[in-house]
Amino acid sequence: MKDEKKAPKLRFKGFTDDWEQCKLGTLFDFKNGLNKGKEFFGSGVPIVNYMDINKNVIINADMVKGRVKLNEDEIERFAVKDNDLFFTRTSETSEEIGFTAAITYAAKNTVFSGFILRARPILKLNSEFYAYYLRTMHKRNDIIRHSSITTRALTSGSLLSTMTVSYPAIGEQNRISYILRKIDSTITLHEKKERQLERLKSALLQKMFADKSGYPAVRFKGFDDIWNQEKLNSLVRLHRGLIYSPNNVQDSGIRVLRSSNILDGKFVMTDDDIFVKSSVVNIPTVKNGDILITAANGSIKLVGKHAIISGISENTAVSGGFMLVGSSRIPNFVNSLFGTSWYQRFIRKYVTGGNGSIGNLKKNDFDKQYVMVPTTSEQERIGEFLKKIDQLIINNQIKHEKLLELKKSLLQNMFI
Repeated sequence: MKDEKKAPKLRFKGFTDDWEQCKLGTLFDFKNGLNKGKEFFGSGVPIVNYMDINKNVIINADMVKGRVKLNEDEIERFAVKDNDLFFTRTSETSEEIGFTAAITYAAKNTVFSGFILRARPILKLNSEFYAYYLRTMHKRNDIIRHSSITTRALTSGSLLSTMTVSYPAIGEQNRISYILRKIDSTITLHEKKERQLERLKSALLQKMFADKSGYPAVRFKGFDDIWNQEKLNSLVRLHRGLIYSPNNVQDSGIRVLRSSNILDGKFVMTDDDIFVKSSVVNIPTVKNGDILITAANGSIKLVGKHAIISGISENTAVSGGFMLVGSSRIPNFVNSLFGTSWYQRFIRKYVTGGNGSIGNLKKNDFDKQYVMVPTTSEQERIGEFLKKIDQLIINNQIKHEKLLELKKSLLQNMFI
């Protein structure tokens, strides 16, 4: 009877041969790295270290930031070459042991540290392929099984050499590593773009709102009036959320919004949301455009986080007792105001708590605050502009998450 074909679920067109199986030690020669302690970040030749591998699947010369002073003999004994594969050799936990990375372009005289193993190909193969392959979930578990776990997790070339691996012909290895590298590159670009957008938003929040002089550093053309000081409650009307008991909770009914419905400045609805009987609701339901604020939490750092409510059907949700809800004619401006340095100072001053007590923010403390405010038309321009920045950030995050899902799916289906 013919053996079952050894092939992944998803393959590039033109590849039909079975994958071969062997011990990892027949493909790679292992070597321990160089122990130089704190000199890793001094001057000298580049040294590949633990963090290079944990952060990246593919390493090139630009990514290697560590430096170490060595003599010629040490450089020769611990030299790194293009297409070398690395494993993290030791870690405090088994979850971090045996991560892999391949180097595609090594700077002159690059060496590798004692916290990692270098695996040099014996046969003609693509180490990038193995860097991805050995990061798949089932191979990660296999690496952990080929490790020693005592006070620290430790693996070695002798242990890893006995691990069984499967592999295709070099042409298929190249195709698989190429597509995964391209996806990783695109993911990195989206991460970089998100950081740039976040920095832009942070700068605008500081520059587009007036200081004590009454004038912002940056504003739209056509606006030159001085900003006026007004009470915050003239911009936003706040009310506290619903107090309810565990007996009121049920599988459906009126959704109760809590701190968990604010994630990274965005409003979200989750599978963990709770619901109460409509008969116990004695406060107004929330509306799209209302501002949800965490007013009390066991973690003081979470008090004050905020987001504009969106995607809620009419009369279907209320805020919980540890929350505040604000209604405003120009919610985008007010929500942006809550991202400025004024709001940060306000939170630091008025949030009570500490020594194990719950951090708390009072509605009355909000209401008595004075803030600098421009004309209604300028408020609208500022609010809409910053809303567009937020939407760009959200769109970028959505693309980023889809790319991560795509990569996860490929790792599950392009290997065996």
